[in-house]
Amino acid sequence: MGGIDPIGQIVRIKKFPFTVVVVGVLEPKGQSGMGRDQDDVVFVPFTTAQRNLFGRDIPGTVRHISVQARGPGVMKEVEEQITDLLRQRHRILPNQEDDFTVRNLTEIMGTIEQTGRVMSLLLASIASISLIVGGIGIMNIMLVSVTERTREIGIRIAVGAKGRDILLQFLIESLVLSLIGGILGIGMGMVGTLILSHFTQWPTLFSVNAILLAFLFSGSVGVFFGFYPARKASLLNPIEALRYE
Repeated sequence: MGGIDPIGQIVRIKKFPFTVVVVGVLEPKGQSGMGRDQDDVVFVPFTTAQRNLFGRDIPGTVRHISVQARGPGVMKEVEEQITDLLRQRHRILPNQEDDFTVRNLTEIMGTIEQTGRVMSLLLASIASISLIVGGIGIMNIMLVSVTERTREIGIRIAVGAKGRDILLQFLIESLVLSLIGGILGIGMGMVGTLILSHFTQWPTLFSVNAILLAFLFSGSVGVFFGFYPARKASLLNPIEALRYE
């Protein structure tokens, strides 16, 4: 509500007026494991919600109850106490099955985190394969370049260029080639993300650290896979290189 004091203001939920009062202040929780904003909620009296918002006028009808424990160390004890209390309230005999379900969100969160780790490993594997394929492509291009420029390399060595000069030249060429590919890939990824966000209305956030990391990886691939062709060029015999047709 901006700078307006919400206390005492009237808000409408499904055409029903509600007065904003202060009972307490909740701490920010952020998104849940399922992607729901836990801070974007409204608390109203239980019977009022049943009668006016949910269309139920049956007293005592509750579909679910959220319980927060004091800490992770007492989660199991709290779960057992809730189960015993509900069995007592529902008048369930010892030999009968529960007609309710008690879910520990810690276990659900663990499952979600494990799924996230598996997906991260899968994406990392796909990215690694892509880097290897791209690196092999750069190495092949540089090997062809060394072969086609053998006479040029021989002339440079004959006029005084040393092996490290030839090595540095081809390493720089390989690095520039990989960085150009990295810049194009980052640009295409950002454009694709913006297009996807526009059509799906999903919020997107670009991480500068992720972009820099991708840029560094691109350069590292160029240096790693370009070293062998550069080394091969630096070790050429100048006499044989000058005779090469």
